[in-house]
Amino acid sequence: MTSVPPLAGFTVAVTADRRRHELATLLERHGARVMLAPAIRIAPLADDEILHAATVLCAGAPIDIAVVTTGIGFRGWMEAADGWGLGEALRERLATAHVVARGPKARGALRAAGLADAFHPVSECSTECLEYLLSRGVAGKRVAIQLHGEPLPGFADALRDAGADVIEVPVYRWAPHEDEATLRRLVELVAAGSVDAVAFTSAPAVTSLLDVARDTGHEDAFVAALRGPVMAACVGPVTAGPLTRRGVATAQPDRSRLGALVRHVTAELPNRSQRLHINGHDVELRGHAIVVDGVLRALPPASLAILRALADRPGRVYSRAELVASLPAAEAGEHAVEMAVTRLRAAVREVKLVETVIKRGYRLMVEPPTEREQPA
Repeated sequence: MTSVPPLAGFTVAVTADRRRHELATLLERHGARVMLAPAIRIAPLADDEILHAATVLCAGAPIDIAVVTTGIGFRGWMEAADGWGLGEALRERLATAHVVARGPKARGALRAAGLADAFHPVSECSTECLEYLLSRGVAGKRVAIQLHGEPLPGFADALRDAGADVIEVPVYRWAPHEDEATLRRLVELVAAGSVDAVAFTSAPAVTSLLDVARDTGHEDAFVAALRGPVMAACVGPVTAGPLTRRGVATAQPDRSRLGALVRHVTAELPNRSQRLHINGHDVELRGHAIVVDGVLRALPPASLAILRALADRPGRVYSRAELVASLPAAEAGEHAVEMAVTRLRAAVREVKLVETVIKRGYRLMVEPPTEREQPA
């Protein structure tokens, strides 16, 4: 039996921006068809006066606690500080501070700057960082928080309520991606169930795509698809947050890493395919193809739609009129059903999967035909 790559026949959308090509390459190595649809982009602040003012505050007096949320943000902060001649003073303040790093990339950026963290949460979540700081006590402390693309009002407000003097350090912001047409197209494909999985690597990307779905009038269908046939694969619980709040069950790896995300998708997505034993052959229905006895067969969209409809109740006879409803929007009429069946048979010509029941319609050959339902 031929070995079929685990993701062959599946379409996976990638919403990441900065590392989208890396993620796409990893998925393609496992056979996936990848759709690149960056949902957000990192944009520099329109006015860096706020960042400069925050940096002056941090460099000008001792910092008791510093929270570093992202590697790219911390590196950008250090580069900006160096450009203003404040880099050395800022590093000295951070060297004596109790530094909390939200995740491994933040820790790596700290080490590259010759600094070290005193705490990093196992969950890599801001919530655990906040709980840790509140448990230690922050009353009267100067706390600097390097933001990660968007404000953290709940985080900062909780520290202020506990008596801390909080300095928020905005290094960059998340902005919608310029390629709005691709995002709209992705929303439509997800809503129609034409994508098998969507990979998310940040919560802002999830929010951005939900906003596009709402603005284009596809929100209900989009969310329903993610609750059903389309896998929402998230790199971790923080990324999954906006979907979890919408009642979407997400697929998440044990570790919040791109490689772990790809391995999880590779292991889980094939389990969602439908497997049938038809006329003595093992058949697996994947996103845009089928696997027959271990051999991948590409099918036209209409033929695959007909096969899925017949597989909904294997052995049941479906009339041509019933099958019309399963065709893609561009196809219509009973003649289109007949052409789709013809193309399906041509694609698997040596294997008989579908039989014609005279004057009644079609069915899958999952059982011997009865005397009253002889195939043509």
